[in-house]
Formats: sequence, C-alpha cells, structure tokens
Amino acid sequence: MSTWSPDPQRFPRFGLLDGPSPLAPLPRFSAELGGRVEVWIKREDLLPLAFGGNKLRNLEFLVGAALAEGADCLVTSGRRWSNHARLTAAAGAKAGLGVHLVLSGPPIDPPNPGVVLDELLGATVQQAKSDDRQERATMVEAVMAELRAAGRRPYLVAIGGTGIVGAVGQVLGGLELAQDAADAGFRPDIVVVPAATGGTQAGLLVGLRTAGLPTTVHGVAVTPPEPLRAVIAAVVAGLGELDGLTTVDDGEIVLDGTQLGDGYGRATEAADAATRLLARTEGILVDPIYTAKALAGLVAMVRDGTLDGRQVVFWHAGGTPGLFEPFDV
Repeated sequence: MSTWSPDPQRFPRFGLLDGPSPLAPLPRFSAELGGRVEVWIKREDLLPLAFGGNKLRNLEFLVGAALAEGADCLVTSGRRWSNHARLTAAAGAKAGLGVHLVLSGPPIDPPNPGVVLDELLGATVQQAKSDDRQERATMVEAVMAELRAAGRRPYLVAIGGTGIVGAVGQVLGGLELAQDAADAGFRPDIVVVPAATGGTQAGLLVGLRTAGLPTTVHGVAVTPPEPLRAVIAAVVAGLGELDGLTTVDDGEIVLDGTQLGDGYGRATEAADAATRLLARTEGILVDPIYTAKALAGLVAMVRDGTLDGRQVVFWHAGGTPGLFEPFDV
C-alpha cells in the first residue's frame, strides 16, 4: 500500500490528534437494513478536542501554517452551529492563539449551544444580523482590518477550513482509512461522507487513490451540489499537483443531492429516521445538519439495492452538539 507524508517545510503541522480515529463494524445496523451490505463506521466524532470532528484534520495544518507565519490569532466564519468554528476555537486554545469567529445570525436569546461552546473555549464571537453570506463576509473583512490596526497578526481560515492546506489533513485521513481497513481485513467499496464545503471529500478521494484503492467516495450534499462540485474539483486538482499524490479525474467526484431537502440546516424525515436507526441499533448519535443526511443517503442506497453485497464505510464527521441546536429560530 502506498503512503505519503506532506513536506513539513511547505505544510507545517501542529498536532491535534492523538492517533487514528476508530474504524468499527455496525453489525446490528447492517442487520436491520436486511443484511444486504456490511457497514463500518469511521468515528471522526471521537477525535480528542471539543466533541471531536473531522475538521481537526484540516486544523492541524491550518494552525501549523498560522504559527509558521507568526500569526497570533485565527479568524474564521460559519453558521452559528458551525462545527468548524467550534473546533477552530478549540485548536486555537490548544495552540495559544486567539480566535475570532464571525457567525451567521440572527443572534438568539439565550445563545444557542454552538455559541456557548465557542465562548467557553475562549473565542471572541461576533454574529451577523441575518444568515446572508455577504453580510458575514463583510464582517470578516472588518474584523481582519480591526485586528491589524490594533497591531495583531491574524491568520484567515476559510469557511470549513477548505483549501489545499486544510485538505492535506483529509488526504492523511484517506490514507489512514486505507490502512485501518487493511488491518481489519477488508477493502472498502464505498465511503459515504457528508459534503458541506468540499475539502473532506476531495482529500479522502485523493488519499484513497494515493493508497492504491479504487474506493468510491460518495459525497452526500448538505448544501446545493452544483456550486459544491466546482469547489471539490478545484481542491482535487490542487492536491494532484503535490509531489507524491495521485492525480484524480473530475469524473470520479460523486456528489449526491437527493438528501438536501429544504436546504442547509433544515431537518428531513429521512435524516431523522436514519438518526433513530443508528442510535437504536448501535448507540451512536449523529447530528441533523451534516451526518444525519449522509446517513440517510447511505440508508436509501441500501434499500434501493445500489449497495448490495458491498462493504461500506460511513464517515462520521462529527457535529454531535448540533443535536441540541434550536433550528426553528
């Protein structure tokens, strides 16, 4: 099996992980779905900081880059329940960096659990008046300018940590999965992953190909899929230019828009049913925004026969605090 290590001069790393996330079978879940597939789960939700989540893989390299550039604080943005924002706050705390978060609004009273956790981790939180992306982007520019004017050295982290630097961490996740599966005695036919900002899917795809596996990476879109596809393609192409990584054709990007429902952050009946099924067969929780919709996509493919006889890995990206978010306000 091929391996790869990023150039530490180009991609300095600040350690946030304490080892591989667990890869485990889901026998009762698989049986409840008729025994037609063998489902495994990659427990990124059990990574060590702030309720876990796969964005810690991005942040190892984003924080590494920030420290290498002499930054003294991180600035990023997202929705008020953003897993990426919470994990950026946690990573900043561990690295001794200030963290400034610009979150979509409107603010609610009392504050939602995501904001409470962000502030508990020491982040300075500013919320927009609405969920308009342009309002949020304008606020990010203002925060960066204010910090620079005050003599600070901010490092801007893109929404979701997406980009080549962050995706390097997901490439390593793909390589890790390939090794985990080999150690467990199987080769995954398909990995089902939630797709929100695209970096995870892009990195996993390149990582698995670099490991020599033809595994399909099936992204279940939780945001409109067509703009997302272009982002994934750009990251895949950029990763393919790095020495030692396999070039992947755009045609291998699989993006499934069937579980989006009424849009990002809106629950669906299928996602709710999938959440209950996993919880009541395996005692594992998923959040309603990201992982539940990806799980619903997996369940739908099992039930329509698409996955018959195949070995499937569900990539649990994290986000458990989302279970407690008030999405009706």
